[in-house]
Amino acid sequence: MYLFNCDLDNTLIYSYKHDIGADKINVEQYQGREISFITSRTFELLKEVAEKTVFVPTTTRTVEQYGRIDLGIHTPQYALVCNGGILLKNGVEDSEWYLESLRRIQESKAETEKGFLLLRDDGRRIFDLRLLRDLFVFTKCNEPELVVKDLRNALDTGKVDVFHNGVKVYIVPKQLNKGEAVARLKARLGIRTIIAAGDSEFDLPMLERADYAIAPDSLRNRMDRNENICFIRNEEMFSEKVLEQVIVLCRS
Repeated sequence: MYLFNCDLDNTLIYSYKHDIGADKINVEQYQGREISFITSRTFELLKEVAEKTVFVPTTTRTVEQYGRIDLGIHTPQYALVCNGGILLKNGVEDSEWYLESLRRIQESKAETEKGFLLLRDDGRRIFDLRLLRDLFVFTKCNEPELVVKDLRNALDTGKVDVFHNGVKVYIVPKQLNKGEAVARLKARLGIRTIIAAGDSEFDLPMLERADYAIAPDSLRNRMDRNENICFIRNEEMFSEKVLEQVIVLCRS
């Protein structure tokens, strides 16, 4: 059986800001509002994929943010949250996994804390500054490109990654990435083959580590290798094409 590590936001589910058509299903509510959706076809395909693979949602979301999502299928046996720093087993945190994550990022701790202090005093910051579970730093900023450039110049980028997604700015230890998490889970479960799907910079280590990867065409120039990678055209519904490709792989 395949291990299928799948990013959530903009890979499987989409926020209310993203037009995915009228035939959609609400999968997340926050403060009484419907904020995330999947297409009806995605839902049908996901049910089949969840039966044919060990489906592991793999996300940068926190435990609380992940807990708001209801995909309409059984609770996945495993989920990787906080960029892989936390493993959920049947919805419950695995304390051993978390402690190992903290141990792995120890050598990056000083740089992470330095970045936290720099952002604390940065006048371009427009959101709470958070050190999420002592794993990575998150906030939102005006001029995020310049903020990231300044942080990269000030920090040891051999120990931490600094990047942004829109106005969201992150400082993440090098050892805390989805690729490392996927490899850890693969070893723990003894599953030989990984399929991975994702759409953003956070997903690149996971896509590179996978035996079969599925990514949008916009990431083509960011990938170190192109064999065993299926690129989806940007105009296609990514979530549906991802799951269709997983089903093809499972049947081959």
